[in-house]
Amino acid sequence: MWYFAYGSNMQSDTLRGRRGIVFRRAIAVRVPGWRVVFDKPPLVPIGESFANIVPDPDAAALGVAFEVDEEELAHIELTEGVLVGNYQRVIVRVEPFVAQADAPDIAVSLSSDRHDATLRPSKRYMGLLIAGALEHGLPAEYIDLLRAVSAGESTAAAREFRTLIDAGLRGWRREV
Repeated sequence: MWYFAYGSNMQSDTLRGRRGIVFRRAIAVRVPGWRVVFDKPPLVPIGESFANIVPDPDAAALGVAFEVDEEELAHIELTEGVLVGNYQRVIVRVEPFVAQADAPDIAVSLSSDRHDATLRPSKRYMGLLIAGALEHGLPAEYIDLLRAVSAGESTAAAREFRTLIDAGLRGWRREV
C-alpha cells in the first residue's frame, strides 16, 4: 500500500529515523483536489502549527508517496494521533511526476478538520519539509513556496514536547 506524505514525513530521515518506518519505495507525486496548508494545531498546545491537507477542487497537494506495509501504515497513524482524533485517514488519488512501472494511483493520507489561523509553523519544521521536497525532486516552484511560508522560531514548549515525543517513539518501536 502507499502512504502520501506532505509534511515532515516527506523527509526519509524523519520517516525512517524519528518514526521508525521501513518503506520500499518513494515517489514524488501530486494529489489533485487537495491543498497543503500550515494551520493545523497539535494536540498539545505548543504555539506552533503543522502541515495539513484540505479539499480544494482547484488545487493539487505535492508530496511523496511511500510504499509501506499495513503494519507500517498503522504505526504512522498511531504516531500521528489518528486514534485520538489528531488526523483522520483519507484516500487520495496520486499522480507521479515521472511515469514509471508500478506507480501508485491511490494512497492513504492523513487530514484534519482542526485549524488555527493564528499559529505558524516553526523554521525547524519547515526546514524538514524543504529537505524532503529537495530529496525527492519536487518542483523548484513548490520548494520556493515552502521557503516563503511565514515561520517562526521553535517555542520552548515545542522543544520540550518534541524531546518527550522522541523518547516515547524510540521506546515504543523497541518494544514492538
